[in-house]
Amino acid sequence: MPNRFGLLLAAALLAGGLAAAQPPVVAGRSGLPTLAPLLEDVTPAVVNIAVITRAPLEDNPLARDPFFRRFFNIPDKPRQQVSAGSGVIVDAARGLVLTNHHVIANADRVVVTLKDKRQIDAKVIGSDPGTDIAVLKIEADNLRALRFGDSESLLVGDFVLAIGNPFGIGQTVTSGIVSALGRTGLTPEGYEDFIQTDASINPGNSGGALVDLRGDLVGINSAIIGPSGGNVGIGFAVPAHMVRAVMDQIVRFGEVRRGRLGVTIEDVTHEYAQKGRLATIDGALISVVQPGSPAEQAGLRAGDIVVRFNGRPVRTGTELRNRLGLTPVGETVELVLRRDGAERTIRARIAAPQAVAVALDGQNVPQLAGLKITQVERVQAVVVAAVEPGSRAAGYGLRRGDLIVAVANKRVRTIEEFVAALRGLDRGFAMTVVRGETAMTFMVR
Repeated sequence: MPNRFGLLLAAALLAGGLAAAQPPVVAGRSGLPTLAPLLEDVTPAVVNIAVITRAPLEDNPLARDPFFRRFFNIPDKPRQQVSAGSGVIVDAARGLVLTNHHVIANADRVVVTLKDKRQIDAKVIGSDPGTDIAVLKIEADNLRALRFGDSESLLVGDFVLAIGNPFGIGQTVTSGIVSALGRTGLTPEGYEDFIQTDASINPGNSGGALVDLRGDLVGINSAIIGPSGGNVGIGFAVPAHMVRAVMDQIVRFGEVRRGRLGVTIEDVTHEYAQKGRLATIDGALISVVQPGSPAEQAGLRAGDIVVRFNGRPVRTGTELRNRLGLTPVGETVELVLRRDGAERTIRARIAAPQAVAVALDGQNVPQLAGLKITQVERVQAVVVAAVEPGSRAAGYGLRRGDLIVAVANKRVRTIEEFVAALRGLDRGFAMTVVRGETAMTFMVR
């Protein structure tokens, strides 16, 4: 049992000599270190969530026909499906509960069960599919809430605890460490900066708490990787700093209102660094600045490398994109960038998103001639606006309304990124498309 041994050893070391920032770990009745006092304070803030939805058949128009229901012996009372998840109370006074978007998506009713067994109907304040975070509200007295921790100061190797409701069996606590930080690429359309942990996370843990040894909330458990959907020591949590920014916007607006800076962002590669004689690959490369955008008005140029955003270091393009994606419309941001070997500071005001329609022809994108696309920045995707009948694009099965999210395993969010991803490709690449609630892969041959 390496995880438990590691925690007990760390607890003994902390109790023995590290006075600064000492977590509430004390000797139990047996004289051994224990996390029980910490968990006694933390676990009342973690709740079980039951999500009640209609069975898929109830959405079929034929199911509303009385003759059809009698012929197929379908009960008159609608069938319901119940799924289980977890949540975290973060504001006791207002009754605010955090969970995952995928836990409460399409819910007809959400019921929160507290640790003291009280069951309370919850109201969905809003949710954000991009970060997989949702905010609920419950009306109840004597609630306990978790305080937000500083997830940006986490280090690989820090001890963490995952608390949730795996498989619907009831509240469960597991232990582990931070295995990695800044994980991306789990979903093609999301804003990702996941904390990876080996603390056991299973189905039903989604929306639960990831806490440090101070009992502070450092993440909301969100995803697992496993051959059968179970734990194999690789779980992911949305970091608290991202969760808090999403929650603040949802509480204020009922949704996340992402704005537009008007740039295409890439990572700084080793090849680019060598060519430009850069000392480091840290930073986010601005490859395209859209004409008339807030970025152009502020003085940003293609080739600029952003190294700080609102006072915090920027290490990758994904990091900058995530921070921009959590910045509300109308807010002014400060960017420190490198240009021609010198640093300079630029301030830009985030604008409302725009939609721009572009027709692709056989000259600029021969692989998908006949395709007309629209950039919809609020969902960070390229939308198929029209497909010319009989064209090459039509032959691949593309339809109006499809969301193109990746080309050749490269994420695309803007028209510029889409065209750039296709540039240099001939045939034999994959294109990921979201249609309705289904993600599909088209092979362009």
